Amino acid sequence: MLFKPKSVRTHFSGLIFFQNYQRNLWVKPGHRYGKYNEEDDDNKDPKLRNTKENQLDHFYLYKSKGQHLLTNTRILDAIVGRSNIKTTDTVLEIGPGTGNLSVKLLEAAEKVVAVEIDKRMVDVLHKRVAENGLQERLKVICKDAMKVELPQFDLVVANIPYGISSPLIAKLVYGRNPFRSATLLLQKEFARRLLAEPGDSEFNRLAVNVNLVADVEFVMDVSKREFLPCPKVDSSVVIIRPKPELPDVNLNEWRAFTRTCFGKKNKTLGATFKQKKKVMQLLKLAKTTSLNKENPPTGNNYECDEYYDGKYEDEDTDGEECFASSTSDLEMNLFKEKIVGILRKSGFEDKRPSKVSNEDLLHLLSLFNQAGIYFHDHVKLKGLGNANAAYLS
Repeated sequence: MLFKPKSVRTHFSGLIFFQNYQRNLWVKPGHRYGKYNEEDDDNKDPKLRNTKENQLDHFYLYKSKGQHLLTNTRILDAIVGRSNIKTTDTVLEIGPGTGNLSVKLLEAAEKVVAVEIDKRMVDVLHKRVAENGLQERLKVICKDAMKVELPQFDLVVANIPYGISSPLIAKLVYGRNPFRSATLLLQKEFARRLLAEPGDSEFNRLAVNVNLVADVEFVMDVSKREFLPCPKVDSSVVIIRPKPELPDVNLNEWRAFTRTCFGKKNKTLGATFKQKKKVMQLLKLAKTTSLNKENPPTGNNYECDEYYDGKYEDEDTDGEECFASSTSDLEMNLFKEKIVGILRKSGFEDKRPSKVSNEDLLHLLSLFNQAGIYFHDHVKLKGLGNANAAYLS
């Protein structure tokens, strides 16, 4: 009977029986939120601190860090098969772990670029790939995938750390590197949100923002029983394909707009935009934009901070209080009537964002922009640069 560990730390030697049965298949971990601090784990366990990292007899997996092992060869083969890898392709793999998927990718592609934050996994990955005579095709980047600048690649195929699913997908689909597709193993619930359509209970801002620039295809579900140690939830495989033609919209403006709309996705758009705080924010942005007409937030700007989420407009409370004190009630009411008028005339006042298509949202954003109403602080963003990663959901 297969040993099922109860503790948070899973001893690698406890998997020897299973690995022999799986033809010496090595483990495949993930990381929670893309952050791994080996010293923290060592400090918690004095025994581990006195062992050598590279000894398999002392190789631990940490459930608390989301390290769950996918070892089913049928599923791994299916993931590679559905990725349609060409022999000339460079494949990007995020979180390769000890190489269950990596070896299969190296056999199919010309080159694999693996981004792995855990140095223990990198050491084992190098050893395993060398044993298979594939080391010349592998390049390993031992850094945080969310902080490193990704090299050029043709495809993404990965069992990505679930904790960074949203920002990592944002980095891929809104990034500067063009690619054909991304075959990703995701948490099942997250995948359902990604695949949701208007009217579905799961429909959300994540689906809206991703579907603006890419198509998402469901491939298959993967039972939690296929992982060691067994996680609490099942997983799903999806394929994300960037669209060949992108809409004529500034992406920073679009993401700030959808953030406003989906703050309360079951609230009508009329109720959302009538809020005093939101009216004040939009009036302030309208005045800022009118004073900086040389840099209006229009057009399909795909290279300005791909992770910016528009959240900083909500955090400038001191600026808002100062602005409110210098703005008359008449000016606020007139601006509010302007917003409501656009919603009413276009038929969006009583609609809920959870039931509105991307085409309709693009149309509404266009109407707002034409009227001088903007959602993104184009000037403030220039000072923020690329340091502020934001989420799609």
